[in-house]
Amino acid sequence: MHPYFHPLFVEFIVYFNDNQDYFEGHEVLEEYWKSIPGYSKAHPLTAYILLSTGMYHWRRGNLNGALRTITKSHQRFTSLPSKYDEYLDVVDFDHLVQEVAFAKSEISNGNSFQPIKLTFHSQQLNELVRQTKQNLYLLPPGSDDVIHKHMLRDRSDILKLRNEKKKSGR
Repeated sequence: MHPYFHPLFVEFIVYFNDNQDYFEGHEVLEEYWKSIPGYSKAHPLTAYILLSTGMYHWRRGNLNGALRTITKSHQRFTSLPSKYDEYLDVVDFDHLVQEVAFAKSEISNGNSFQPIKLTFHSQQLNELVRQTKQNLYLLPPGSDDVIHKHMLRDRSDILKLRNEKKKSGR
């Protein structure tokens, strides 16, 4: 199976493009990335994870966080090792790099959030996206539930771990 046809990558596309649920897109893509044996930060999926994170920050008005993560995303997209060339044959890569550069420029200039779209050459992938969209529960784009998702979820486990780390001095 082509890496972009993986069900979690397809879900990521739906969340990113259709309802701009960048937080959920980040979550499913991170799950996919961590399932890859020997995963590393050089993997192309991390560029998408950073892109989604940057878009989430930008929409919430965190321009510093957005610029930092979008810049990292852009750097990773433009310096992919050749061993990942199979990741480039399905995506409209030139358009992707232009969109990420556009977002980076807009954020640098302090401009308001503007969504970008991921586009793909593969009809098979586009069909998988269409089918997956029908089976996912999507929150309305622009709703507080999408925009402030990390604030609305149960964070007790995260806060507990953070406190434990503080207590242990790590």
